[in-house]
Amino acid sequence: MPARVNPYLQFRGHAEEAMTFYQSVFGGDLNLMRFADMGGMGVPEAEQQQLMHSDLVVSDSIALMGADVPSTHPELDQYNVHLSLSGDDEAQLRGWFERLAEGGSIDVPLEKAPWGDHFGQVKDRYGVNWLVNIAGGGS
Repeated sequence: MPARVNPYLQFRGHAEEAMTFYQSVFGGDLNLMRFADMGGMGVPEAEQQQLMHSDLVVSDSIALMGADVPSTHPELDQYNVHLSLSGDDEAQLRGWFERLAEGGSIDVPLEKAPWGDHFGQVKDRYGVNWLVNIAGGGS
């Protein structure tokens, strides 16, 4: 397997919901591992069923990972990260943009950009920022 970058998203108690949502958007195989599955790892009892790790493998080039940050780690909060989706499959990218916007907000409509492609930005219902660029201008 060639090297790749795997975005790792952190959540506060809703990682399973978020990762299941991303699976509904992108498809793929979702694997979940709970703190309880790993012997508890010092996480409070009320958080044992939260996700210690998850991975969503969509294709050889797309994989998302995510986990809940336990309350015992208040210093670890969500980072201000933007994930970028790009390519020339207009139908797929527009579909992903529209699905990610459900329950979220469109910060930049998916429209023709000055560089000739179609570009948009959406913040999904979990606060994750997505940049979508359709090469070649789209329609």
